[in-house]
Amino acid sequence: MAVRYTRSVNRLPFLVLALAAAAAAQPSAPWKFAVSGDSRNCGDIVMPAIASSVVASRSEFYWHLGDFRAIYTVDEDMSPPAALGLKTRPLPKVEYESAAWPDFIAHQLAPFGALPVFLIPGNHETIPPATREQYLLQFVDWLAAPAIQAQRLRDDPNDHKLRSYYHWVSHNVDFIALDNASRDQFDDGQVQWLRAVIDRDEKSSQIQTIVAGMHAALPGSLGDDHSMSNWPQGEKSGREVYEALWHARNTASKHVYVLASHSHYFLEDVFRTSAWNGKVLPGWIVGTAGAVRYRLPAGVPSSSAAIPDVYGYLMGTVADDGAVSFAFQQIGLEDLLRTSQGKYADSLVHWCVEQNQQ
Repeated sequence: MAVRYTRSVNRLPFLVLALAAAAAAQPSAPWKFAVSGDSRNCGDIVMPAIASSVVASRSEFYWHLGDFRAIYTVDEDMSPPAALGLKTRPLPKVEYESAAWPDFIAHQLAPFGALPVFLIPGNHETIPPATREQYLLQFVDWLAAPAIQAQRLRDDPNDHKLRSYYHWVSHNVDFIALDNASRDQFDDGQVQWLRAVIDRDEKSSQIQTIVAGMHAALPGSLGDDHSMSNWPQGEKSGREVYEALWHARNTASKHVYVLASHSHYFLEDVFRTSAWNGKVLPGWIVGTAGAVRYRLPAGVPSSSAAIPDVYGYLMGTVADDGAVSFAFQQIGLEDLLRTSQGKYADSLVHWCVEQNQQ
């Protein structure tokens, strides 16, 4: 989905110069970035703790993989469960719907301060009355950030459209943000755009690494029961995208990594399945930023690589050769209480840890 957006185009020379100066000042490898998704339900309590940890780690940015607010119902951090007996005014649904995204900005994005945050839409960003068009308008300041806009115009100087999918290059790593927030995605336009991006990456001696992020996992993962396999267009186009990424890894010898959320647990090595018959891309599901927590997929035992009932984020550390090592950073009860500092009742913080689960 795209809308025309030209507000900042006249400032492009300044933005490009600023980006060049920032790139020159960036530290050499290794360097770090952070990613997770699904911050509905208890995100106002969990995300400030994630932000505190990410900022302290000196990561260069945080990447949110979608589902900011529940939308279909009122999030518990905005209207606590009645069973807690807190003296809070019930939040009418119509009032909640107009307040949900501004609440996300104020309570989940603001704690990152000056640290860049990149956004991807989740399916809850397209649950009525929310629409993709409204998402583009609400989050234009993030979707038209200097790094994204400069990269778009570097790819095509005549491209002045704001999109829900985009990419940007940092330290010879191409970060590709994909939109599979609704059942018409990936549509043909997005797949063609992605193929063009990957084709340029394969031909470039500068690009060492591709990191693709999205909300729902590509088909054929360990989390297949809650992924792009759930709808026909997703199954078809998701496999096309996987094959394109595999080609970049197998033929062009690029480091390739695939990140998703949508399922509310932590799971790594998600594409080591019979569905891909040895064509295994390194992949993670990290839907651990505050949403109601799910059970692990059938047949997947709990381990350090498969963790239910947990909050946290994935830390990526990029080496000189472009290889990325990932480690899950858990956010516990003490972290939540410390960052809450009494803003939220302790009983609600405990509820988020002890009862926000299937």
